[in-house]
Amino acid sequence: MQISEEIKSRLDIVDVIREYVPNLKAVGVNFSALSPFKREKTPSFIVSPEKQIWHCFSTDKGGDVFSFIMEMEGVTFVEALRILAPKAGVQLKRENPEITSKRNRLLDIMETAAIFYHKIFLESPAAQGARDYIYQKRGLTEATVMDWQIGYSMDSWDDLLNVLKKKGYTELEVNAAGLAIKKEGRNSFYNRFRSRIMFPINDINGNTVAFTARVTPERESIEQMGKYINSPETALYSKSRVVFGLDKAKMEIKSQGYAIVVEGQMDCISCHQAGFKNVVASSGTAFTGEQLKLLKRYSDNLKLSFDMDSAGQLAADRGIREAFAAEMNIKVITLPEGKDPDELIRKDVEAWKKAVAGAKHVMQYYFDKVFAAYNIEESEGKREAARRILPIIARLPDRIEQDHWLKRLAEKLQVNETALRETLIANQAKIKPSFAKATEGKPAETALRRESREEKLTQSLLALTIKFPSFFEYIVNRLNLDHIFGADNKSFYRNLIIYYNDNVSNSDNGRKEINYQEFRNWLANQPDGLANDGLFRLLEKIVLAGDRDFYGLESDKAKNEIIRIIIALKENYLSIRRNEISRLIEELEKDGQHAEAGKLMEELKRLSDESTENISELENI
Repeated sequence: MQISEEIKSRLDIVDVIREYVPNLKAVGVNFSALSPFKREKTPSFIVSPEKQIWHCFSTDKGGDVFSFIMEMEGVTFVEALRILAPKAGVQLKRENPEITSKRNRLLDIMETAAIFYHKIFLESPAAQGARDYIYQKRGLTEATVMDWQIGYSMDSWDDLLNVLKKKGYTELEVNAAGLAIKKEGRNSFYNRFRSRIMFPINDINGNTVAFTARVTPERESIEQMGKYINSPETALYSKSRVVFGLDKAKMEIKSQGYAIVVEGQMDCISCHQAGFKNVVASSGTAFTGEQLKLLKRYSDNLKLSFDMDSAGQLAADRGIREAFAAEMNIKVITLPEGKDPDELIRKDVEAWKKAVAGAKHVMQYYFDKVFAAYNIEESEGKREAARRILPIIARLPDRIEQDHWLKRLAEKLQVNETALRETLIANQAKIKPSFAKATEGKPAETALRRESREEKLTQSLLALTIKFPSFFEYIVNRLNLDHIFGADNKSFYRNLIIYYNDNVSNSDNGRKEINYQEFRNWLANQPDGLANDGLFRLLEKIVLAGDRDFYGLESDKAKNEIIRIIIALKENYLSIRRNEISRLIEELEKDGQHAEAGKLMEELKRLSDESTENISELENI
């Protein structure tokens, strides 16, 4: 058995999906919820515990437990293996072909390095200064150190390199992971990190992809590389696409309904230790559009807590602009002057709790900030305050919210609202949100080709065909491939007919049912290449649509629905053909080809007669 099949056999897809979609509810034989991939009012997300598949009808995504993790977490199949294996109690081995790739070798290198640094921190006498700093000065507990896998790099040029080479990794691979630097003019490498406290940076799935390395206090005065150094950009690590702490905070963010964003990594770790598990860090920079997309998977609501110094305020302002463009709801946590979350929590955790609970709406934060800086009793102060606040109001994604704050501004400044509104409109014309700009010119990943009414009707008929196979031969005798709309639907119908004739109609036990798993396995073994991923997704979609739309439907009502759809599909086909032939006749007449036009006239009459007979032909099953 392949490792992926073993993992699937040990997991229940409903349990896995419920970790991400807690409002999943039983509906008939399946489970349903609002789509986790887009906003909607009517649930379109269906999970089948019997078939261990899911489908989102609003985005046309679907598949098994692996495809759900890949969609939800934005990861590859191999990375989904890594996420699901521990849940299934399956041990992944390096020699598994499914997990062998360049990227995964780099992930293995980073995992080995994190374990190596962590062991040194816990056990080496050379790391005593680092332990004193972490435990005594920063107040972290042993449990927190273990949870965040805090480590220490020795004052060595090659200890990590030697450990990794013994495990079969090359110096080039260690360099590609960002852990080694090439010596100038020589074809050899040395450790990037030396004599530093190591903070692993994990991707959203908990894989270590980079490190932040802080010099120990006793070496600060002699260190020339700076207090903090970070891993470089690598195939694993792009700073703009990783959110520190999100792997640990994501489910608590979903549960709490909002994320707290702090500036520093120690701020984030201290918050988690104090029980605030929905906290992530921006790592001292403004959030990017890519990072906000990650956060939006779990909540649209942010509470920002950035330092009150100029750099922190600049990062906050830029992050707020990005969050506006991403249509997120933002509040700002205001801390006492000169405090950061880490310091405040260590001195007065209740003050931190109060600050979080009292977070201000972002516009109120800007109102307070701007009006504290300008004297609005004077015309110049009014003008400057409006100049600062109007562009922020203009970025609000909701027009009702814009109107509310515009009125508030007019009242505060005691000026005419119309004048402010004219200036607001001018500001909006200048704004091109960076979040939107980042995706400008790129096809949307979730953009769907709009299915025609006929294609949807076809899929409904296919769902009925599978759910009520006793009507299969009747349907096939009255509906040929020309009457099926959509290339994928045609391919599916063709394969279904072949499967039915070979495996159902001639079965020894005389049963008239189409088993989902047997049909899927049969598709997978077809030599003509028709059984591709698209057909598998279509099968899952059709089967779940049948459960959703026709659950509990009695046989006689199913018969009437089948007749109705066949009539509609045939009539649509005949109408299209009549229009095509009419255009051809017109063109032939213009060219003087009257004999050819006459033949087509006969074809047109036959199609018209067939349309008239369509309903009468479908009276009895």
